[in-house]
Amino acid sequence: MAIEVAPPRTRYTKSMAFVIDDAFLPATLTASPMSDDEFAEFCAEHPDLFFEMTAEGEIIVMPPTYPVTGARNFEIAVQFGMWARQDGRGIATDSSTGFKLPNGARRSPDTAWTLKTRVAELAPASRKKYWHLCPDFVIELKSSTDRPRILRDKMLEYIANGAQLGWLIDPDLRSLAIYRLDGQIETLTGIDSIAGEGPVAGFVLDLSLVWNPLGV
Repeated sequence: MAIEVAPPRTRYTKSMAFVIDDAFLPATLTASPMSDDEFAEFCAEHPDLFFEMTAEGEIIVMPPTYPVTGARNFEIAVQFGMWARQDGRGIATDSSTGFKLPNGARRSPDTAWTLKTRVAELAPASRKKYWHLCPDFVIELKSSTDRPRILRDKMLEYIANGAQLGWLIDPDLRSLAIYRLDGQIETLTGIDSIAGEGPVAGFVLDLSLVWNPLGV
């Protein structure tokens, strides 16, 4: 059976297939609790969509990113990946990577970095599945389909669950909000680069190709 997902929220069951009109994305489903394997199976059944789950068990359904957003994400990932490889203390991951946070939410930051010492503390079998931890550093990049309030709430959630530092980048406003462990939020505008601090001190992100990925 196929159903069209539209507000209000719809409860999802395993026996249910669904079709989502792009006009309703992002969309929210409510669902019964899922294990890591069940969530991975659910995501695999819908490869053309992207999913996260809130701590309350709501499934957030998002469309694939537009190419311009993908180019911006790639630029950030390339720069950060090069630094992380040279630094050697942590593991950098991209936007397709899922984490299960301490509060039960399943999130996929656009870019994340986790200390290797924390990964080593996980059970060997769990290292090959979703890591049950919050990365030490996260970056979220706002796209044209993202809702600002939801992104801000996600950043606060990362910090509340153990992230030491977070960056929320808004290319349309050319702004970057810094979320810190002590609860401070600092928003910078009109900048062409940003220097890391705390866990990623020494990293410098050149924002020129994030602001203008097409180079025109």
